[in-house]
Amino acid sequence: MSARYELYGLYLSGPAYKVALMLSLAHEPFDYVHVNLRAGEHKTDAFRAKSKFGQVPLLVDHSNGQHVVQSMVILDYLADKLGQFGGASLAERIEARQWMAWGWDRLSINLYRARAAKLGFRQLDPATLAVYEADGKAALEWLNDSLKGRTWLVGDHVTMADIDLYGTVRYAPEGGFDLSAYPHVEAWMQHFEALDGFQQADVLMPAPKA
Repeated sequence: MSARYELYGLYLSGPAYKVALMLSLAHEPFDYVHVNLRAGEHKTDAFRAKSKFGQVPLLVDHSNGQHVVQSMVILDYLADKLGQFGGASLAERIEARQWMAWGWDRLSINLYRARAAKLGFRQLDPATLAVYEADGKAALEWLNDSLKGRTWLVGDHVTMADIDLYGTVRYAPEGGFDLSAYPHVEAWMQHFEALDGFQQADVLMPAPKA
């Protein structure tokens, strides 16, 4: 029998990893479907019929036929459906959402684009790359300061905000960012990786066999 949730992603995708992580931490089985972006599978009519923006991740909830896109929205959706990681109160839910929005605006866009340039997926001139690197370091410094004396970003327990931002910071070294400069971030990551159900990306979203 197929699992309730079906995740379409790419093994290199940080946003897709965030969704896979939440499902894994919740011990919720899911089916994973690799989408070959290089071959243009995301541009086909068949995929666009499932994912309105032609992007991954895409989550299909077979219990109600819902197709959800954009990782931040998917995590919020799953927090409702799983009854986990949404915060202990409305105030915590709002704070978690604020962290997620900040994460995309200040952290993810800079770390992911620097990573894409370092891995050869995106061509950036040196001046543009330098901007992403500087802004990425500034965001990591802010995150580091915010985590001082804290285990989690919101409240006393892991929330979707931690899952979301971990799924960005985990790729920072591939973008040339030295995480040893941010000891509170490193401590937070260690707490996160010790959670029951945690798995690395290559386990949850294996690369296709050649």
